[in-house]
Amino acid sequence: MIGMRIAAGLLAAATLTAATACSTSDQPAHAEGPTAAPASTRPAETLKPLLQQALPDVKGKTFTSAVVDLPPNARAMPHRHGQAFVYAYVLEGTVRSQLDDKPVTTYQQGENWVEQPGAHHVLTENTSRTKPAKLLVVFVSDTGDKLKVDDPRS
Repeated sequence: MIGMRIAAGLLAAATLTAATACSTSDQPAHAEGPTAAPASTRPAETLKPLLQQALPDVKGKTFTSAVVDLPPNARAMPHRHGQAFVYAYVLEGTVRSQLDDKPVTTYQQGENWVEQPGAHHVLTENTSRTKPAKLLVVFVSDTGDKLKVDDPRS
C-alpha cells in the first residue's frame, strides 16, 4: 500500500513537471474549461487541461493531465468520464468523493484515488468553506472523447 502511494505520488509529480515544461501540446484539449456545476448557491469547479498527447504505443488512446480547482465550498455536479481511466491526486486542501454506490471518502493533500472506466462520480466537493482545494487529474481516454460528462439527473 505504501509502495503504491509512493508510485502514485511520483506519477503525479512527473505529470505536473511534464505539464509545466510542455505548456502547449500538438492536439487541442477536448475538455472545455472552465467546467461548471449547475446554477446554485455553491461555487463550481474549473478544469484546466495541462497536457494532452496521443499514447504512441496504444492506438486510439490519449493521455491528458489537468488541474481541477475547487473554490471554498465548491461541489461538482454528478458526472462520468466515459470510458476513461482516471487518476486523481490532491495537490491542496481536502476533497470528499464518492464513486457509484461506494462509501463517501475524504482525501487530504497528498492522497489519491482512481476511477475505473464507466464509473459514476456522484460526489466531488471541497470540504472547506474558507480554503480552496486543488486536484491533479490524469485521464487515459479514447481519443476524441469528452473528459467529463455531467449527469444532472443523479
